[in-house]
Amino acid sequence: MDNAQVKIKPSWRTELVGEYYFSHKLRQIDEMRKAGADIINLGIGSPDLPPSPAVIAKLNEASNQAGVHGYQNYKGIPALRKAFADWYMEYFGVQLDPEKEILPLMGSKEGIMHISMAFLNQDDEVLVPDPGYPTYTSVTKMAGGAVRAYPLSEKQNWYPDLHALADSDLSNVKIMWVNYPHMPTGTRGNRILFENLVAFAHRHHILLCNDNPYSFILNSDHLSILSVDGAKEVALELNSMSKSHNMAGWRIGMVAGHEEYLAEIIKMKSNMDSGMFQPLQQAAVVALNSPGDWYRTVNEIYGKRRKLVETLMHTLNCTFDRNQTGLFVWGKIPVNYANGEELTEEILHKKHIFITPGMVFGSQGDGYIRISLCANETMLQKAIERLSTVNT
Repeated sequence: MDNAQVKIKPSWRTELVGEYYFSHKLRQIDEMRKAGADIINLGIGSPDLPPSPAVIAKLNEASNQAGVHGYQNYKGIPALRKAFADWYMEYFGVQLDPEKEILPLMGSKEGIMHISMAFLNQDDEVLVPDPGYPTYTSVTKMAGGAVRAYPLSEKQNWYPDLHALADSDLSNVKIMWVNYPHMPTGTRGNRILFENLVAFAHRHHILLCNDNPYSFILNSDHLSILSVDGAKEVALELNSMSKSHNMAGWRIGMVAGHEEYLAEIIKMKSNMDSGMFQPLQQAAVVALNSPGDWYRTVNEIYGKRRKLVETLMHTLNCTFDRNQTGLFVWGKIPVNYANGEELTEEILHKKHIFITPGMVFGSQGDGYIRISLCANETMLQKAIERLSTVNT
């Protein structure tokens, strides 16, 4: 029986996407560690810092309450929607109706799928940034849409060339994904960019989706695309507590926008989950009410780490923009390497340091690498020492 061939063929969807890069790379690293290698992982953007003590205390307290362990409302508890609305007003200056214009999610990655399922018909085109978050591409394919990558370049400050896009045929484009502050380059957005994007979406009847999880990391200029006049008619915004509140594994996010758009999204969501654990939602309310000093304390830690990562970049002879924000430093590789993957594979196997090659995020990232700030200062210093040591 062990040699019997499987007889059930997988779905056509499995042929459209490959295994997520970090999934198979982490498996490779695990095998190297089992063989005795001491691998320093600087590739993943998973915050190693904890949420605030008050958040953890609230989760413990709420978990001991009666009546919180059953299925929950698909729209989240009212207190969580209100907390998100208050957070958006305080930091983004955007007024949202917590009853109609906010939908809590089990992480914003889930929301990318829900939005795509709700709005894409077969072969509708989706504008996806290159470089950009790989999930935009994979989810589009799984939902039956057609990926249309739009290039971002250092010369253009990693902003889309809307004039070039407008000169092309956009008649079949349904969704455009944007992500500012941008991952992986760390480029901040600005109000003029957002105004131009909203005007572009109105002109070409495109649903504009801004994925906005990095606003609070080494950045004090919090900006939402929904702050632009007329944005709610054509735009949605995703946000997440993964990075801003060190709650990546908790899986708590949200999508905000016009109530008619959210009504379509919840049709998908309600068929794919059964609501979020109520104590998680109660703890998220506490997190969203964190005082400004808490965010500043977290950023002081990231600021110290960033200086060490910049030293790593210099050691690798990579160049970078010091105005970047977010959880990473994005660097251009030296000319003696063909691409970022050649450099990162050399570092992995010779120095036992895992750094992400830019090609993971699209062809425009081929000549770049990305280093995460999600490692403590001791680990980063250790990486610097390894890279500074000449191989024997």
